[in-house]
Amino acid sequence: MDAYEESDSQQFEPLVAAFREQLTACLEECARGRRGLFASLTVHDAADSGDDWPEAARLRELAIALQGVLAQAETREALIDEFLDLCTIHGESDPGERRLARLFLDRIEKGEVGSPTEEGKKPW
Repeated sequence: MDAYEESDSQQFEPLVAAFREQLTACLEECARGRRGLFASLTVHDAADSGDDWPEAARLRELAIALQGVLAQAETREALIDEFLDLCTIHGESDPGERRLARLFLDRIEKGEVGSPTEEGKKPW
């Protein structure tokens, strides 16, 4: 990595740190049972649960925007990529938001984000 690329990636560090802090707070809340972090709740779901989570929606929007900005700088952030990947899980393979949140928090705390999981084995 040359000096230009290094300074370019360093300029994103505060943004990624802010994202990480907000993600951790949202993951902790989701692990306690709040729904809507990994996917938008439908109007029906939100009305039933009495739960509207604008911070989660902003976090997903921020992740998408950061991923785009980082891609333009020809760099990536594994934390953002993995969060957005988890947001796409729907259907039969969906383990549930609480479980995803707990497992993702554990992976973050262990420094495993960005490292490949065992072949054929999903962390959730």
